[in-house]
Amino acid sequence: MRRLPLLAAGGVSLIAGMIAGEGRLGWPVGSGDLMAAHGPLMVCGFFGTVIGLERAVALGKPWGYMAPAATALGGIALMAGFFQAGALAQSLGSLVFVLMSLAVLVRQREVFTAVLSLGGACWLIGNLLWLAGAPPSEVVPLWAGFLVLTIAGERLELSRFLPPWRWRTPTLLPVLALLLAGCGTAAAGMAAAWTLFGLGLVLLTLWCLRNDVVRRTIRQPGLTRYVAVCLLSGYGWAAVSGLLMLGLGLGEGGPRADAALHSLFVGFVFAMVFGHAPVILPAVLRVAVPYRPWFYGPLILLHASLILRLAGDLADLHAVRQWGGLANAAAIVVFILTMLATVIRARKPG
Repeated sequence: MRRLPLLAAGGVSLIAGMIAGEGRLGWPVGSGDLMAAHGPLMVCGFFGTVIGLERAVALGKPWGYMAPAATALGGIALMAGFFQAGALAQSLGSLVFVLMSLAVLVRQREVFTAVLSLGGACWLIGNLLWLAGAPPSEVVPLWAGFLVLTIAGERLELSRFLPPWRWRTPTLLPVLALLLAGCGTAAAGMAAAWTLFGLGLVLLTLWCLRNDVVRRTIRQPGLTRYVAVCLLSGYGWAAVSGLLMLGLGLGEGGPRADAALHSLFVGFVFAMVFGHAPVILPAVLRVAVPYRPWFYGPLILLHASLILRLAGDLADLHAVRQWGGLANAAAIVVFILTMLATVIRARKPG
């Protein structure tokens, strides 16, 4: 099965990226080179591979698997300290990803497929800038645009199951305009990138609360409610991130930047991962992931640890930030182990 090795390679990038992140927080793990690759490993090596694999499976064309294969190899190159080779492989993977997105757009000319394509384009542009020598800190808005627009496109697709509303798409357009303006100004090296992107995130949260199916599915039991809880909690973190981004300079570091970025990438994006994994894994790997109430455990740990981390950031208490960051990683590891245990138990006869 070619899918499992690619997913495993993405998982290796995730683990390496988390180790790098803990090293950046001051824990005695990871080399200096690995710490420098924290962002690229997480966004490109892990998310790029996993989303690329999902997109290749949906497209159903063998050439589509070149995208996750290239990003997986790029992650390995980054872990080995070959940054230029890693950036080149990630750029190639994102190029194939964009070609897949365009193939889907030609086949299905809908607003949500256009939004998904825009997300891929942001990722490709960010990778090309990185390949050309831009520091990762200055292309993060473009990488964030990739993930945020991918999620927005998928939620827009599901909004079709709600009663028709003539303003659903028109009210999304200002949101997209702000997010893309943030990405565009980041590509141009302008300091206003995060402010524009943050405004877009706040408006996206409001749009999703009005137009997402979770408004109805939260009242249903089992897996459906769990997914809705994950998504709604993620939207809350997206709003927090957007507000923290206001006035943040492009490439700026420090506690506030840490709070803004991890509210987005840990709070928003990983809450979406936690919610979608029990649905996506069966489609990608053809394994059963039956719902279990203990799925809430990693989710609660994720949010509690992020609250602790932000408390350390905003109060400028480094030790608190450190422990919050360590607990962030623990929540993700516990989630992975929970999914593995659930799959293994489901495969046992009787």
